[in-house]
Amino acid sequence: MNLEKVRQAYTSAAELYIEMLGTTQQVHADDLAFIARHLAGRPGTVLDLGCGPGHITDFLRSLGVNAMGIDMVPEFIAHAQAVHPSGSYQLGSFENLAAATHSIAGILAWGSLIHLPPQDLDGVLAEFRRAMAPVGTLVVAVFVGDEVAAFDHKVVTAYRWPVDEFSERLARAGFAEVERLQRPSDGTYRPHAAIAAVATEG
Repeated sequence: MNLEKVRQAYTSAAELYIEMLGTTQQVHADDLAFIARHLAGRPGTVLDLGCGPGHITDFLRSLGVNAMGIDMVPEFIAHAQAVHPSGSYQLGSFENLAAATHSIAGILAWGSLIHLPPQDLDGVLAEFRRAMAPVGTLVVAVFVGDEVAAFDHKVVTAYRWPVDEFSERLARAGFAEVERLQRPSDGTYRPHAAIAAVATEG
């Protein structure tokens, strides 16, 4: 995956992205409820990977979660630290988590895997599983389609997934799906799915 290309694309669009999507008021209420249902109350650290402007990290912290926001775009981290000064935000990449093995209670990857080429997904999920504590929870959100396919996202190339196929990839990596939330296109947003999964034994 060309992470540098993705980083540069989001750096160029950071100001507009923050304006359009940078508050919880701009997140669907069902999505916030889904995230809260699976990550609130977890003992230990929860990583919000690809946290962007930091608004969902802050939402988790408001629920008492020890959430840390991680993003590879310096402009996003600077904004998050300025707007949510009590939070914890740092530069980083989901390909190599700065976390000890089996040390993380939960991971939120809310739309942050959409630019990941399909051939790179298994490696990233394996890194999530390495860092995840036993029965830790992973929550992901992806764009949905009838087949795995690239499309022209407003920022940089992204990928659609059939939900069942994405869930199978999670299972292959050692995560068992416990709930999914699907929402069709409403004319403004693309078809979307969220999956919550727990780390299995082994």
